[in-house]
Amino acid sequence: MSQFDLTDDQREIQDLARKFTADRITPFAAKWDEEHHYPVDVWKAAGELGFGAIYVAEQSGGIGLGRLEAALIMEAMAYGCPATSAYISIHNMATWMIDRFGGQAIKDRFLPDLVGMEKIASYCLTEPGSGSDAAALKTSAKLDGDHYVLNGTKQFISGAGYNDIYVCMVRTSEEKSKGISCLVIEKGTPGLSFGAPERKLGWNASPTAQVIFQDCRVPVENRVGAEGDGFRFAMAGLDGGRLNIGACSLGGAQRCLDESVKYTKERQQFGTAVADFQNTQFMLADMATDLEAARALLYLAAAKVTANAPDKSRFSAMAKRLATDNGSSIVDRALQLHGGYGYLMDYPIERFWRDLRVHSILEGTNQVMRMIIGRDLTRQ
Repeated sequence: MSQFDLTDDQREIQDLARKFTADRITPFAAKWDEEHHYPVDVWKAAGELGFGAIYVAEQSGGIGLGRLEAALIMEAMAYGCPATSAYISIHNMATWMIDRFGGQAIKDRFLPDLVGMEKIASYCLTEPGSGSDAAALKTSAKLDGDHYVLNGTKQFISGAGYNDIYVCMVRTSEEKSKGISCLVIEKGTPGLSFGAPERKLGWNASPTAQVIFQDCRVPVENRVGAEGDGFRFAMAGLDGGRLNIGACSLGGAQRCLDESVKYTKERQQFGTAVADFQNTQFMLADMATDLEAARALLYLAAAKVTANAPDKSRFSAMAKRLATDNGSSIVDRALQLHGGYGYLMDYPIERFWRDLRVHSILEGTNQVMRMIIGRDLTRQ
């Protein structure tokens, strides 16, 4: 077996995710997008397959896989709906954070429901005034006896108002990055409320809203790890999150490439199939090449993150940047190949065009990815 091949186990995981997507996601994704439907029943079905705890340890109830296996699952699911696949990534990040950094008591309280997706988690880092500069977050958590009292607002939170659990980064002291702690907050906690759903370009199958704290009392026992360690946890989760969102772009781009090959072979102009024109073949060739280049880099980066390689963060940033930029470009070219039909909601291309656009912003903008790569190169 070549070192560049997937193992038999990895192919089985990929096939399982592809079958689940074909049965439970692809036929319904357009309707979810049009109706802004949040498919919670699909989350629970995915949880039964272990997809809610992909890299959570087996002793905690997860399936204990690596980051490449996670990328394969995200890529396969994004073939049907990038918004759905990306939400699986968010839930996995929140669940993994509790498992990786939490004490046994907090694991025992929250993980049994999260690993099977009986309860669904949101991850809360971004605020109205702190996006790329995550360490500038202001949501305060003041210690009052055996509780923290929270005040502040989280912005752009997927699943806000719908989900059961919110893994939040909050400020417990004035030290910038060392003053941030991680708390797990349950829906229904007094003082926790949510903003109106945001009106977005895409990702309509995944609601987004503010998470608002007004004198919200959260038990100290809900803290993950030690006070002041939250920013370190958040940064540790970003490598995997970047790989996952890059994988979602790969899956969406693959779907649009496949749709373009099919459409151009069927579509006739000037008495011949559009696929027979050299210009069409050149466009398809470039789309396929850009996709495979991004996929190869992302799989390599995933292997490095699993192995905890010293250059894992640089490779994750490179893979995220390339996969999300290439993914959007491939979908844009697919829309062009479909002509006016690509602009219609009767075809899936415009939905992927809208959904993939945000991937170059999420998990660190692609401009920040370049900063990470450049700083790492010049630090050597």
